[in-house]
Amino acid sequence: MRKLLEHVAVALIREAIRHCTWRKVHWRKLLFAGAVMSIAGVVLPTILFTYHWNILFLPSLINDSSHQSLNGSMRLSKNMTEARLEKLQLFPTAPFVSLNSSIEAKERPRVYRRRRKRRRKSKIDDGPKVVPPPPRRPAPPRLQRYLRSLSPDEALIYAKTEIEHAPLVDNDDDSYLHAPVFRNVSIFQRSYELMEMILKVYIYPDGERPIFHEPHLNGIYASEGWFMKLLEANREFVTKDPEKAHLFYLPYSSRQLELALYVPNSHNLRPLSIFLRDYVNMIASKYPFWNRTHGSDHFLVACHDWGPYITTAHKELRNNSIKALCNADLSENFIAGKDVSLPETAIRNVGRPLRYIGGGNRVSQRPILAFFAGNMHGRVRPKLLKYWHNKNEDMKIYGPLPIRVSRNMTYIQHMKSSKYCICPMGYEVNSPRIVEAIYYECVPVIIADNFVLPFNEVLDWNAFSVTVAEKDIPKLKEILLAIPLRRYLKILMHVKMVQKHFLWNPRPMRYDLFHMILHSIWYNRLNQIQISQP
Repeated sequence: MRKLLEHVAVALIREAIRHCTWRKVHWRKLLFAGAVMSIAGVVLPTILFTYHWNILFLPSLINDSSHQSLNGSMRLSKNMTEARLEKLQLFPTAPFVSLNSSIEAKERPRVYRRRRKRRRKSKIDDGPKVVPPPPRRPAPPRLQRYLRSLSPDEALIYAKTEIEHAPLVDNDDDSYLHAPVFRNVSIFQRSYELMEMILKVYIYPDGERPIFHEPHLNGIYASEGWFMKLLEANREFVTKDPEKAHLFYLPYSSRQLELALYVPNSHNLRPLSIFLRDYVNMIASKYPFWNRTHGSDHFLVACHDWGPYITTAHKELRNNSIKALCNADLSENFIAGKDVSLPETAIRNVGRPLRYIGGGNRVSQRPILAFFAGNMHGRVRPKLLKYWHNKNEDMKIYGPLPIRVSRNMTYIQHMKSSKYCICPMGYEVNSPRIVEAIYYECVPVIIADNFVLPFNEVLDWNAFSVTVAEKDIPKLKEILLAIPLRRYLKILMHVKMVQKHFLWNPRPMRYDLFHMILHSIWYNRLNQIQISQP
């Protein structure tokens, strides 16, 4: 066909030239003939080319269709439509799709959007929307050079002097650090900044697994494991040169020590304390750093209830070293101002430690005045149950949460639907419910005499919790009802603001729980530094 068109075009051109030779040229006719030939040369090949490819491919598309109609009449209609298409379709179009297929095609984006919503919801369930802290401000080059020129002891003296003369911080409501939850936000911020600029920690490589260097990451003793895991992976604070270190970490797990050495039901902790004593003696004989300060620049992190007891066999470890303990009981070998109260966090999902955190109900949707559920051990919980179990509709006080109750409302839902969450001590003064209450945005009510609360050296717990003496348990409801609504709303707001300081972020962020623990150890080390007066 294309060759035929070429022959016709050539013949027309020759005929036009013959008529124009020695004659007067009819320009209008010539231009008209040229326009006709141009249009024919463009349109006809396009039509023929399209027709050719539709004939080749359209039958295969129709025959290979996987659509199955619901009844015969629909199939007949479809075949008739396809037959008409074969006859009439001249221009390229999309492959034929039946009515039902088109509906499915339209629904697919909806299904995709629905899936995206589900994913987004699951991300919310995995944890709170953590607001990133402001980036760290680099120190001026001149100050960096000066700090590098100092020995570790000189750097600590410099830091303590700077903290004592910390400038006032203009801390407004938009600041990342919420001033009302701190004892002195200016001192804390200056101390934290100096920690970022100065602190170097040396981790002893000695010790065999699982007791050493193998963190236990789930359960109620997980705080010591998460700190070990994150510190050993840290590059900002950890140094491989012990001569540059300001603090030395004894990387053992009290939970792993119990699992490896304790004989069940023996009630004998002596083997555990002797094992730790021998480890410290080995460190002191192998390295010169312990004997320089008699262990005062060394620290351990232990969340097990037995943490204080297993240090008693080594006198310097018990009296000089910094102990970060969940069992921070003033009556049991905890030295305020030197030792650190470690928050006890119950981690249920190691892969998603922030799951379900946040999302407390509005105050108008909290019908429960106070809630507690847990095992009956220690001296406080049986007393709490005696006075308040099934005594008042507003006070949901249980032993282990009954199955009939948990079917309607889970433990976490109870906390999110309560104004106050009761946090009584168990066998020891510490309880994971304190941090759980902060996680689920419920005001914690702490009942544990002689308990040094976590980060007590920098946080003002009166701003975001209520403390009740053990002797006042019979007056518990009266005490809670005496708190004005305006005061309660302020406490609840502070609970939400302090929450970010108690989060185990898989990738640590400034001011989170990992950094708060490290800062408390740094801060208490500075408390031991004596500055000679000129």
